[in-house]
Amino acid sequence: MHKAVIIGGSAGSFRVITRMLSALPKNFPVPILLNLHRLKHVRSGFVEALSIKSNIPVVEPYDKESIKPGTAYLAPSNYHMYIELNKKIALSTEEAVNHSRPSIDLSFETAAQTYHRNLLGIILSGANKDGAWGLKKIQEAGGTVIVQDPRDCEVTTMTETALRMTQTDHVFNTQQIIDYLLKIK
Repeated sequence: MHKAVIIGGSAGSFRVITRMLSALPKNFPVPILLNLHRLKHVRSGFVEALSIKSNIPVVEPYDKESIKPGTAYLAPSNYHMYIELNKKIALSTEEAVNHSRPSIDLSFETAAQTYHRNLLGIILSGANKDGAWGLKKIQEAGGTVIVQDPRDCEVTTMTETALRMTQTDHVFNTQQIIDYLLKIK
C-alpha cells in the first residue's frame, strides 16, 4: 500500500508531470513529492504552471513543513528537499549532487528511509544520471519503482541509467504511469 509517491525528472519531464497532475482526482489519497530539475535563477512561474493543470494543490514547501495527503510538494529551485522521519520536509543549500540542486537522489533516499515499502518512486525523462541511485535506495527499502519507458521520453539518459541500476518493478509510458497512480487508494 503506497503512502507517498516521489517523482524525479529533468529535461522532458514537465509535459509528463502536467498530464499526471491533471489526471489525479481532487481527493488523491497520498502526498506527491516532486523533484524536478529546473533553472536555478528562475524563482517563479513553475508552481503556477503546474497548478493550472493540477486537480490537487501544488506547493513549494517551506522548511519543516508537514507532508499531507492530496498535495504535491515541488522541491524549490536551488534547494535540496529531504524527507524527514517525522514526515516533514527539510530544505538545504548544501553542495550540488550530480551537478543538481535539488538532487533527486537525496530526496529519493530520504523518502525511502521514511516510507520504506510504502513508497512509490518514479523516474521520468532527463538528461543526467540523477535519480538512478536514489531509485535503487527505494527498491532496497522495499518500495515500488517505476521508470518511464525510454521510448516515451524526450531525453533518455535518466531513465536508461535507472534501468541499468535497478531491478525495476515497471517500465511504463506516460498513460500507464497515470493508470497506475489512479489505482492508489
